[in-house]
Amino acid sequence: MNKEKNILLIEGDGIGPEVVAQAKKIIDFFSENSEYKFITDKALLGGIAYDKTGTPFPQETIDKAKNSDAILLGAVGGPKWESLDYSVRPERGLLGIRKELGLFANLRPAIVFDALIDSSTLKPEIVSGLDIMIVRELTGGIYFGQPRGVEELSDGQKRGYNTLTYTSSEIQRIAKVAFELAQKRNGRLCSVDKANVLESTELWRQEVEKIGENYKDVELSNMYVDNASMQLVRNPKQFDVMVTTNMFGDILSDTASMLTGSLGMLPSASLGEKRSGGKQYALYEPVHGSAPDIAGKNIANPIATISSLSMMFRYSFNLQKEADIIDISIKNILARGVKSADIATENEKTYSTSEIGDELIKEIAKNL
Repeated sequence: MNKEKNILLIEGDGIGPEVVAQAKKIIDFFSENSEYKFITDKALLGGIAYDKTGTPFPQETIDKAKNSDAILLGAVGGPKWESLDYSVRPERGLLGIRKELGLFANLRPAIVFDALIDSSTLKPEIVSGLDIMIVRELTGGIYFGQPRGVEELSDGQKRGYNTLTYTSSEIQRIAKVAFELAQKRNGRLCSVDKANVLESTELWRQEVEKIGENYKDVELSNMYVDNASMQLVRNPKQFDVMVTTNMFGDILSDTASMLTGSLGMLPSASLGEKRSGGKQYALYEPVHGSAPDIAGKNIANPIATISSLSMMFRYSFNLQKEADIIDISIKNILARGVKSADIATENEKTYSTSEIGDELIKEIAKNL
């Protein structure tokens, strides 16, 4: 195994630089205190990329991304760029890198730590011990379908339109990822669609069921997205792995985030297909946005970004021990009351972004 890994850091906008900086502390710690060497580089994406280069997705970023072993992204976007033409808004950079690298499988775990049960708006008995994985298809569906746009009608009105489209192969490859994850977890997979209304997701259900014939050890269920959103807040522990379309996954994973108490707790991994030589493009990022209202204040929660780094170690580098150490260390500092403002209860002390990073380094050092 190659013990030298190249990680591309894309800080992005808003709180992105602050939370990525805490993850870099941990990258540097492992590089200095383990047999592995992690070499980091930086690139621009999103609003800051537009400000400096005139595009949210510069060619230099594409080149660096393709030459890296994995990418860690902070966040993109913010009100500053909302007046820009749609084609150059920060989010186009994020969609662009996903498409360019073929990052079709988005893994979004939602885990409730014992120390954060009171941070959730749901009753403790509903969320205690929650551990689910949402698998979101990331490079197809309504976000990428053509035709799309806004047109002038003859009567002076405007009409906006988007196209929801999926091919059999797109559905099959994301279904395989979800089934394989379910095999490694508790053997249950729920596929979420709107097959009673949308033909494209009727095809989704048919193709998922077809793939399921090859995974007899996984219990497959199907659920309409409206019911699934309700069930996530009614009885979330009924789910193990959920697989769904790009838009539905975007919405459901944000719903799942509030089960955990805060968007600041949710990591994600976006994976491409394995290429010749075993290389697999992969991007890791927190589910939360750029939070421009708190940017620069050193109060953002960095745990989702650091958990995303843990997923990088686990899925891209196969460093299970190191990933476990990061996860255990997060659990331990939370249990000691090391919390940012978004997850602390009214009478608890709050820790800054950088303080949480420092506390994690101390905890990792004890567990390494």
